Amino acid sequence: MAKAKILFECQHCGMTTPKWMGKCTNCGAWDSFIELNQQQQEVIKQTKSSSAKSAKAISINDVVEDEISRFSSLDVELDNVLGGGIVPGSLTLIGGSPGVGKSTLLLKVASNIASTGKNVLYVSGEESASQIKIRANRLNSNHDSLYLLSEIRLEQILVELQERKYDFLIIDSIQTIYSENISSAPGSVTQVRQITFELMRIAKEQDLATFIIGHITKEGSIAGPRVLEHMVDTVLYFEGDSSQELRILRGFKNRFGATSEIGVFEMKGDGLVSATDIASRFFNRNSQQAGSALTVIMEGSRPIILEVQALVSESHTPNSKRQATGFDNNRLNMLLALLERKLEIPLSGYDVFINITGGIKIAETAADLAILAAIISSFRDRAISKETVFIGEVSLVGDVREVYGLDNRLKEAKMQNITKALVPKKPLEKTSVKSYIVDEVTKLLQWY
Repeated sequence: MAKAKILFECQHCGMTTPKWMGKCTNCGAWDSFIELNQQQQEVIKQTKSSSAKSAKAISINDVVEDEISRFSSLDVELDNVLGGGIVPGSLTLIGGSPGVGKSTLLLKVASNIASTGKNVLYVSGEESASQIKIRANRLNSNHDSLYLLSEIRLEQILVELQERKYDFLIIDSIQTIYSENISSAPGSVTQVRQITFELMRIAKEQDLATFIIGHITKEGSIAGPRVLEHMVDTVLYFEGDSSQELRILRGFKNRFGATSEIGVFEMKGDGLVSATDIASRFFNRNSQQAGSALTVIMEGSRPIILEVQALVSESHTPNSKRQATGFDNNRLNMLLALLERKLEIPLSGYDVFINITGGIKIAETAADLAILAAIISSFRDRAISKETVFIGEVSLVGDVREVYGLDNRLKEAKMQNITKALVPKKPLEKTSVKSYIVDEVTKLLQWY
C-alpha cells in the first residue's frame, strides 16, 4: 500500500512544504504550519492544474487585441481609480481597516448600477438581509434590480448565479465564505484559495464584474494567502481613520489601468460620496503660524496642495525624538542631518515632529523642500505666508532637484490663489505664480 503523502501549509501566506517548520521561510510567520489531509491536498492540485492552461506560443504581431469595454459605477472617484469604469468580467479585491466604509461604499455603488437597470447581487456573509436593508434605507439605495443574499456557502451562491443573469456581484467578505467540499474552516488559506478560483472562473465565463471585500491583518495587508492578490485583476485599499470624514481609495494593482490614481471620498449621512471639492481640504488658509508650510504633491494625475506641519522643541532627554506622521521617518532623519551639515542649524538637542494634515501619506520626494521650510520656520519661530508653496526634492549633497509635473502643480496652486512658489527650476509654461529658483538648500535661508 502506497504511503500517504504528508504536506504542511502556512496559514499566513499559503506556502507548502513536506515537513513541519517552526518559522515560515516565505513570510516569516511563527507556528503557522498545519498538516493538510488528502482532500485538502487534492484541492491544491485542482487549483494549480486549473490555472495552468496549455498554450502555444505565437508571434506578438499575430495577437488580436481585445477591446476593453467599461460601464460607469456612477461614482466619479471610483471610476477614476479603476481607470475609467468597471470592466465586465473583472475581479476586484478591496481591503481596508474595519469601519473605514468598504461595505457602505459598495452598497452605494450597487445601488448606482442597479438604478441603470442592471441586475446586481450583494452577497453578505456577515450581515443578514434585514441589516443590509436598514443601511440601504439610510443610503437611499433601494432598487428592484438590487438583490440581497445572506449566505456563506459557495455552492448556494453559485446556484443563485445560475438561476438569474447578473451584471455585478459583491462578496462581503471573502473570509466568511466557505465551500462544503473542503473540510477546513472559513477564512483558511485553502478555503480562500479555492473560493477565489471559483469566483474568477464564474466572472470570466459569465462576463460578471465581481467585487470582493477582504479583511486586513494588523500589519495592514489583506488577510489570506498572497496568491489572492495575484489572482484578482485589481487590488484597492481604503486609507483613512474612521473618525475622519475624508477617506482615500488607492489602487495597488490594476490590469486595466494605472495604479497611481486615487479616489477621495467623504463620509456623510447618506454614506460615502465622492468628495466634490478637495482642493482646500488639506490645508488651512486662515491660520498662519510658525512651523507650517505648503507643498503640492501628485497623486496620479491629480495635484493636491498639502500643509506640512513641524514642531521643533528643546529635548529634555539624552536621545532627541524624531517622529513623522504621513512622511517617511528615515527620510526625515536624512533631511535633519542635511540641515545640520549644510545650513549649520543645531538640531541635535531638539525634538522634531512632522505631521501631514488630512491623513495623506506622502510617497514622493517633492515635499522635501516644504519639510525643510516648516522645520526652519518652527526653529526660528517665524511664520510662512500661506500664499507660498515649496516644491522640490532635496539630495544628500544639498541640491534641490526638479520634480515631474511642475506645471500642473503650479496650475493647481494658481487655482487656490497662491502667488509665490519656491521651485528648483523655471516652469515651462507661463503662469501668474511668481517662481523663485532654489537649486540649493542654502538659498532657502537667503529667501527667509
